[in-house]
This record gives sequence, C-alpha cells and structure tokens, in this order.
Amino acid sequence: MPNKSAVFNVSAIAKAFPAEASTMLIDTRLTDEPEASARVFRVYTPVPAHYHATCDEYLLVISGRARFFFANDPPFELGPGQLVFFKKGTVHGTHEILEEPFVVFSVDTPRRDPKDVIFVNPKDGTPEEFIQSQILY
Repeated sequence: MPNKSAVFNVSAIAKAFPAEASTMLIDTRLTDEPEASARVFRVYTPVPAHYHATCDEYLLVISGRARFFFANDPPFELGPGQLVFFKKGTVHGTHEILEEPFVVFSVDTPRRDPKDVIFVNPKDGTPEEFIQSQILY
C-alpha cells in the first residue's frame, strides 16, 4: 500500500539538479498517482510551443526567472513565488531563461505521463528530448 502522506524538501531537490542537461528539462517525481502527479523540474533551455493532451497543470516557480508564453498571448516574466495554471490542450512554452537555475514545482491533474508532450512543430522535439526523470531519494 502506498504512503498516505509524505514530506519533501523542495529546496534540496532544486539544488540537486545538475548544472547541465542533454534534455530541455530534468524532473523528479514526488507523487505519481492516477488522480495527480507532483514533480519538481529544472528548465535548461528555451522550450518550444507545446501542450499536454491529458492533464491540467499548475506551475509554481521555486527559483530563477524566465519569459513564459501561452499561444496567441504576449510572453510574460515568471519568478519565484508565481503560480501559473492552464488546462490540458493549452499551448505554452518558455521563450527565454532570464536567471538560472529556473526550477518549478508542478502538479498535474490527472497524472501526466512523461510522454504526454506534443510540440506544435513536431521538428522542435520528442518526449525523449523534452524531459529526463531522475530519482533523488
């Protein structure tokens, strides 16, 4: 039976990400239930326009700053303490990382499969190029 509760040190997780990555993001899953998944991830490069077909997403910036966008809206700056929410199918991305490390806490409802990333321009990437998961605990 899975644990019914847990405590995570998000600051320690954020500090443990490597300085460089071969993917756009590296994440650590904190929870992974059918109803929702929670992750901490670091963004290493600008992320092209993409969307997720199966889940809504809540993003809370832990550290760093970036220029984020939703399709058809002007880019806007995100920094620590800011929370972004969007529904499944919403095209979004990161135009530019302004201050590193850009680390985000994410809750996906329902659970987001790691391969659930669809790039608007398929030449921009694949799920394997998008994110690498690592286990820190």
